Amino acid sequence: MPPAIPANGISIMTSLNAEYYLTAQYPCSYIEGKLARSEVAVARTGQFGALIRSGFRRSGLFVYRPCCDDCSACIAVRVDAARFDPNRSQRRSFKRHASLQVRSPGLAFELEHFELYRRYQSARHPGGGMESEEQYRNSLLASHVHTKLYEFREEGKLVMVSIVDEIEDGLSSVYAFFDPESRGAGLGTYNILWQIDLCKKLQLPYLYLGYWIEQSEKMAYKINFQPLEGYIGGQWQALAK
Repeated sequence: MPPAIPANGISIMTSLNAEYYLTAQYPCSYIEGKLARSEVAVARTGQFGALIRSGFRRSGLFVYRPCCDDCSACIAVRVDAARFDPNRSQRRSFKRHASLQVRSPGLAFELEHFELYRRYQSARHPGGGMESEEQYRNSLLASHVHTKLYEFREEGKLVMVSIVDEIEDGLSSVYAFFDPESRGAGLGTYNILWQIDLCKKLQLPYLYLGYWIEQSEKMAYKINFQPLEGYIGGQWQALAK
């Protein structure tokens, strides 16, 4: 999940499709010692898919992409769902969790979901300041596009929640959180595999995975989902492992 987008910013461009703002600098969440800056888009109706295809990502009602002064480590990536070739470990993960019960109850606040989210944040991102109900509602439940929330249960117990946006040519993975006590279970990997499979079922070509950052342990894993494409220099191109 991205940091909260700072409210202070200046308008830098207005086009027929969207108005863009550049935020003030803030500490980077992924590379220690770096300062980050975001380009935030206020899109016209129907332009969300075009922004995602241009390397943007959604957090709540904001659509943003990194626009840092001296760093270009964040690369927007997408998986070619039809050509995806899982490795042995990914096949094991998909098989291990194939019995999970999946339901889409709607994008609304549920205490059970929020309690799982808080436990996940406390275990995976301690001290990150992302555990409040306000932050949860604003970042994950506020949406002005076609968004679905999926819950995954094992024998009735909630083990994972996954949130995705649907656009014209694919799904955009917003966020997932899962039971932090399920160590070694590979739920994070399974979430991506499940979303790729959903793309295939919906006949959508791509799963957009947000940003790949080679220097960040938290984000580098995305290179394992091949074939992977990165948005570099204004176009999508293959990223080999």
